[in-house]
Amino acid sequence: MDYCKGRVAKLLVDYFGNDFRRITHALEVLKYAEEIMEDTESCDHDVLVASALLHDIGIKRSEEALGYNNGKTQEEFGPPVAEELLKSIDFPSEKIAKVCEIIGNHHSPSRYDYVELRILKEADRIVNKLESDRQ
Repeated sequence: MDYCKGRVAKLLVDYFGNDFRRITHALEVLKYAEEIMEDTESCDHDVLVASALLHDIGIKRSEEALGYNNGKTQEEFGPPVAEELLKSIDFPSEKIAKVCEIIGNHHSPSRYDYVELRILKEADRIVNKLESDRQ
């Protein structure tokens, strides 16, 4: 488990470079997701870790391509980036597909009934609220 977490966290940091705000956001989302997961049965920890750390990975490509990002563009640009990154560390392909579906749906009404998606949405909501309260 922690091996996966370390490898995916390194992907996140390498991808976002000096964008510490986005890196910190993803790490905070992971922290809350893992806390929520403790009370949840039948959750794939590797899928949750990868989804939490990479859920906003589409932001960078969206901003490069369009000059902005929003929930819809994150869902559009995120899955191909996540797939590329996860393949580079030999993350299991069946888990990559699920992570990509989660990333591609984390701002929309749920098209998938995945416990990991529900946990991610809740953790992201908590962190977004905490961040907006700090501003």
